Amino acid sequence: MQKRIVLFLCGALALGSVQAAPSTPSKSLQGAWTLVRVDNVYPDGHRVELYGPHPQGRWLIDAQGHYMMQIVRAQRVPFASGDKSRGTPQEYRAASLDFNAHYGTVSLEDGKLHRHIEHASFPNWDGRSGSTSYVLKGDELTYIVVSPTSGTAEGAHGEVTWRRLH
Repeated sequence: MQKRIVLFLCGALALGSVQAAPSTPSKSLQGAWTLVRVDNVYPDGHRVELYGPHPQGRWLIDAQGHYMMQIVRAQRVPFASGDKSRGTPQEYRAASLDFNAHYGTVSLEDGKLHRHIEHASFPNWDGRSGSTSYVLKGDELTYIVVSPTSGTAEGAHGEVTWRRLH
């Protein structure tokens, strides 16, 4: 009887770990990516470069679909004090707007890019999940952010393009 209970518990634990694992990404997502562009696109077609011209970024995706992403404005102004805890309100605002980071899980399924953000530099994204359309051409991936964190009042959507690093 004890042997059956132990086998049952081992089986239940194994099933639980399989169910808790993220969806496996397609091979086409795994690896390191560099940011090409991250813009808001407005209904009239004009674009706003959210992180200025030539934004920098990395998106690392492992074989299990766990990812880490960082996006940063290429030209940033350092804090005058040289102390992270002694910035001015303007320095803190610029630091917040010029940098975006988050991590979680990502996969391609049913023609959509699915992402779950565990934690983000923008706290409102913590725990958020979503799916969006994407285009993958060779080593370039572009996806749409339907509700970006800015510009939605004017009807904007985000457009993000990454290129695979070799």
